[in-house]
Amino acid sequence: MAPRKKASRDSNQVPNPLTDEDRVELFRSMVGIREFEEQVQRSYLEGLVHGTTHLCNGHEAVSSGVIKALRPDDYISYTYRGHGHCLARGMDMEAAFAELFGREDGVCGGVGGSMHLTDIDKGLIGAFGIVGGGLPVAVGAGLSAQLAGKEQISVGFFGDGAANIGAFHESLNIAQVWNLPVLFVCENNLYGEFTRINHTTPYEDLVIRARGYAMEAVQVDGNNVEEVYAAASVAAMRARGGGGPTFIEAKTYRHRGHSRTDPAKYRDPAEVEAWMKRDPIDLYRKELEARGVLDDAGADAIIEELRAAAKEAADRAAASEWPSADQDFMAKTFA
Repeated sequence: MAPRKKASRDSNQVPNPLTDEDRVELFRSMVGIREFEEQVQRSYLEGLVHGTTHLCNGHEAVSSGVIKALRPDDYISYTYRGHGHCLARGMDMEAAFAELFGREDGVCGGVGGSMHLTDIDKGLIGAFGIVGGGLPVAVGAGLSAQLAGKEQISVGFFGDGAANIGAFHESLNIAQVWNLPVLFVCENNLYGEFTRINHTTPYEDLVIRARGYAMEAVQVDGNNVEEVYAAASVAAMRARGGGGPTFIEAKTYRHRGHSRTDPAKYRDPAEVEAWMKRDPIDLYRKELEARGVLDDAGADAIIEELRAAAKEAADRAAASEWPSADQDFMAKTFA
């Protein structure tokens, strides 16, 4: 097995070292995502969300850490488990809930729903329901960024299951051959839907696959937001300078089942317990408190504030208007 290259958190190597204000912002980002997802589950059980949902509880450090390292004009593609990426990028909670509820005030006019939460104005170029489907799009966005010559980059988020899809291999190959400014961010939560990675892949460290394409590849603790940020910052700087693509494997774990009401009984209870003890929000809260950046009361206040904000946003979205028949037809016809 090839040696694993670990990301460094040495502030001297990070292009833009985090300030204490940045750290609180990262904590708020992760808490906001968690509280949004918890409210989504409650709203789903109340019958407000039509169709399916795929929650990202446990993945918050990956989306928050990577997106913190990006510029506003960078491109982001992601999966159907993409609420966190959108919120980390600055999507308004109420507009997101309205989209999930199928209302006209939603970011896609209520047509996209949970699996296709998108906002082109924020560089969110697509949430893809097809496993691995966003990777070629991320490569295309990277090519457009390269041709534009503005030092933009493209980021493609995907799960470990996508590493077995043909589009994954084609995307990494062409990105490396063309030296494209693309960050491939693998959120390796060990499960492709209901199947553990060891039943589908001959190894659990997916950086090995990226190195097969001679690509720069690093593995990070996906539950450590500052480690994720450091790796993404270095990779982004490298890509903007013409250094080509980077593969970032973030080891993380989803707290809930694959989708909707999946109880995830296929997982070993001991495995679940071990990962739950490494909740990224709890870990970062303890770190910030130990550093004196945030005290216990301050952390509780942030959680309470964002929990209330998510509930209020959902309530306002639920009271908003449904699209008219004409709007719905036009959106579906010309989207």
